[in-house]
Amino acid sequence: MSSLPDSLPCGAARLLAAIIITTTALVPSMTRAQTVPLQIRSEAMALMQVCRADYDRLCPGVVPGGGRVLACLRTRANELSANCAQALPRAESLRDRATAAGALPR
Repeated sequence: MSSLPDSLPCGAARLLAAIIITTTALVPSMTRAQTVPLQIRSEAMALMQVCRADYDRLCPGVVPGGGRVLACLRTRANELSANCAQALPRAESLRDRATAAGALPR
């Protein structure tokens, strides 16, 4: 049973079928590829909440992206709140994962 229109030339019908099969095969892998950046974003948002007051106090002029906020917080580590200081290693690990996944904002 073919769901391709009868009006397509044979070569075009084969090409369309190949595109459909290839696209269908790629969809699950694209979903997996998108999962890592979504997980990283979720974790980053949680860490941001922990360090938000420290960022506002110590790094107000630093534009987020590319690890700039994390670098600023690291340079002011002795001034961080206890919760943010404790979260900093996790944030750095997250930055490394984001870099490896190609998901680090610029």
